[in-house]
Amino acid sequence: MRDNPKVSVIGGGAWGTALALTAARAGRSVMLYARNADTVASINQRHENAARLPGVKLDTSIVAVGDPLAIVATDIIILAIPAQQVRATLATFAPHLIAGTPVVIAAKGLERGTDKRLSEVVAEVAPLGEPCVLSGPSFATDVARNLPTAVTIATADEGLALDLCHALSTPSFRPYAETDIVGVEIGGAVKNVLAIAAGIVAGKRLGASASAALVARGFAELRRLAEALGARPETLMGLSGLGDLTLTCSGAQSRNFAFGHHLGASGDPAAPHALAEGVATAAVARDLARHHAILMPIVEAVAAILDGDLAIDAAIEGLMTRPIKMESA
Repeated sequence: MRDNPKVSVIGGGAWGTALALTAARAGRSVMLYARNADTVASINQRHENAARLPGVKLDTSIVAVGDPLAIVATDIIILAIPAQQVRATLATFAPHLIAGTPVVIAAKGLERGTDKRLSEVVAEVAPLGEPCVLSGPSFATDVARNLPTAVTIATADEGLALDLCHALSTPSFRPYAETDIVGVEIGGAVKNVLAIAAGIVAGKRLGASASAALVARGFAELRRLAEALGARPETLMGLSGLGDLTLTCSGAQSRNFAFGHHLGASGDPAAPHALAEGVATAAVARDLARHHAILMPIVEAVAAILDGDLAIDAAIEGLMTRPIKMESA
């Protein structure tokens, strides 16, 4: 990778805008693709994403475009779009990618219908690109406001992972390199499902003790599935596993927690869940667990609640009356 790589961000939401701003702060030339014409105009004319990050001034070097092919001749592409849109969106760009271009996935989820990790989707749809993953405890508003944040960037090539970390690092945004793509992806995806469960606990006012138990037992489930898929335990104990789980289960700034909270308070499984990635991921994680004979009772319960097959009170009772066993079993 050259010394001053050009960065293109696909996605005009809060997360894509925050990552574009981070890359600009790191001294990179940045282009941001957004489908919404008003978003493009707002960024280029007012240097602000008024709809998604109001009040956050953007670097004047960030150029927004509405033409998807305008960004393919770049050194780094960052995908900051919802997980379920990765396949269709990337298909537009894939035929025009320069071979070996890092495609950094900044979404956290598993593809519904195929049960694939997003790096597998990228490898399938854009074989010319190099799948990479950016994950970790990070809210878009914190990153955009230049608050201290640490994340993980994973790819199979250690040298490339380190290059990407150097390219995006700023005094307030610290990436750590990793080669365990599976661990980073599963940590980021499953924690969203567990955050819905944590939100339900809060919405039902079950108390801080129940919340802590949920996070601890949920992490055990996340770790079992990830290790069964080939992840390293130490990855799961890091930023993209335990770190991200802790943040996402901590309050309403997390969309998944907020959705779960509304669900727990209202009991309505049809509650609005815009951009709560855990809603689509729950059934996929459940299916992967069943396929690998992994016990994930919390994930099973969340998936059943979302499918309308289990009432919240019945799910809580079921979890609390599971057979007594050794904690580590």
